[in-house]
Amino acid sequence: MSRGRGVPPPLSATLGAVGRPERSWADLARFALPYVWPEGEPRLRLRIVLAFACLVAAKILTVYVPFFLKWSVDALSVANLTAVPLALLIGYGAARLLASAFQQLRDALFARVGARAGRRLALQVYTRLFDLSLRYHLERRTGELARAIDRGVKALSFLLRTGLFSLGPTLLEFVMVIGVLLWNYPPSFALVTFVTIVGYAAFTILTTNWRTMIRRELNRADNEFNASAVDGLINYEVVKAFGNEGFERRRLDGQLAAYETAAVRSEVSLAWLNGGQAAILAVGVTILMVMAGRGVVGGSLTIGDVVLLNTFIWQLYQPLNFLGVIYREIRQSVTDLEQIEALLELEPEVADAADAVPLIVTDGTVRFAEVRFAYDPRRPLVDGLDFTLEGGRKLGIVGPTGAGKSTIVRLLFRFYDPDGGRVTIDGQDVSQVTQASLRGQIGLVPQDTVLFNDTIAANIGYGRPGASMEAIEDAARLAQIHDFIESLPDGYRTTVGERGLKLSGGEKQRVAIARVMLKNPPILILDEATSALDSTTERALQEALARAAKGRTTLVIAHRLSTITDADQIIVMDEGRVVERGTHAELVAKDGLYATLWQRQQAEEEV
Repeated sequence: MSRGRGVPPPLSATLGAVGRPERSWADLARFALPYVWPEGEPRLRLRIVLAFACLVAAKILTVYVPFFLKWSVDALSVANLTAVPLALLIGYGAARLLASAFQQLRDALFARVGARAGRRLALQVYTRLFDLSLRYHLERRTGELARAIDRGVKALSFLLRTGLFSLGPTLLEFVMVIGVLLWNYPPSFALVTFVTIVGYAAFTILTTNWRTMIRRELNRADNEFNASAVDGLINYEVVKAFGNEGFERRRLDGQLAAYETAAVRSEVSLAWLNGGQAAILAVGVTILMVMAGRGVVGGSLTIGDVVLLNTFIWQLYQPLNFLGVIYREIRQSVTDLEQIEALLELEPEVADAADAVPLIVTDGTVRFAEVRFAYDPRRPLVDGLDFTLEGGRKLGIVGPTGAGKSTIVRLLFRFYDPDGGRVTIDGQDVSQVTQASLRGQIGLVPQDTVLFNDTIAANIGYGRPGASMEAIEDAARLAQIHDFIESLPDGYRTTVGERGLKLSGGEKQRVAIARVMLKNPPILILDEATSALDSTTERALQEALARAAKGRTTLVIAHRLSTITDADQIIVMDEGRVVERGTHAELVAKDGLYATLWQRQQAEEEV
């Protein structure tokens, strides 16, 4: 099936889960141990110890329950409902009740442990994702990534809760039952029980391993569909504008068809697994009951023994039947955790140096010294870029599309490291300072303003988390959007919608300016901040942009040259190099590339 419009490979492939050896159970146990036995949290560890104590107590009582029933039946076969049989029946009920009570207490004690483990893993994964470099996120699809993380966190919670308290207790009960059978009955009874359970387990493991490959195909299809569906919904306006609803339906239907095929294979294999398990259990139970019946006829066993053996069998086989489901889920959880573990093993392309220090900005002088950079080594983008932006001054950068203008922003923010040369602020190499301090000193008003699906106040406040409402309103006034916000029915509590779609382009840009004003950085970058706006809206925003730039080191990447005519210096880029530099008047007088661009735009505006 075609993967559609530039769809990246499945997440599992890029994380390395495909093409590398599967994690062993020991590896996964080491991975999960810090979550099930967390350091520095003695209360959680105490909960775990108490939960396991309840588990053992519940299993001991469960093994004793059939004995109460046997003694009661044997007593009733020779007497009426006298005090002794009545006491035994009450003991039978009390043992079942206490066993259930210990199980519930165990689950209640462990609930916080499982929830805390999921919380810690989710936080760790998202922290790592934010640490990873821009290149990784540009190559990934958010819907696919979010789906994999959600499954991985649930997988850990399942392994801790169900794996520990279902698989472990069942094995413990199995050992106890085999011991009881060997102690009280001929070895053949224990042998039949043992062979049945081992056969059941072997069949379950072999079949489930086969099903795991099918489930991985199902996961891949599920990831691709969800990633494409989220992508389409995020770009809803583009889909509608191009009338491509039919194309999207056909593309999604193709991916759903792949999911359907994998889902059918999964269900057929599940039916085979369940049928085989049922057959093995039926044969084992029948053989054991025939042996017990012959013992009663021969006088070596009582009716109570038959009841005890039958009760033992079903007490053991019921969790064994569920064990098949648990094992399948464990295998699936292992598959999901492989992706999470691989994600946590990823190292950021851009990381703080071991001896990195905080950036100290004095006057905010920015220097690009013979910088070279390429996203792909086969296609150099910036080659020998060299310029200086003095502190408190305004520098304009212009050039045709693909000249490398926006790359300058990414290098200054250190989203990427240059392949050669240096980027410095006040003489400090940005690769030798902490990324947090670097980005804390730079404010950005981008061409495509990104807003969160939250209130206007929250979007402005994102520039300085924890800022007071008064500070947010002051920033909005500086950006000349306060009056507009106040005119809205909900004022600053108005939600802006997904990616700010409820606001116009100019309104979103003003919110972005207000956000930067609240941050109050010494260095400001305007990355084609008005190129997507009409001329009237652009002129209205110029005063707000001028206020934002006042007293700051300002770098303006311009599409419309009229926005940088007042710049202290303008550099003109072409094919990753600076081909012209000077003031607006000087560049127009040179009659070079800048003059050509200026004349073309002037002619367009006149038309």
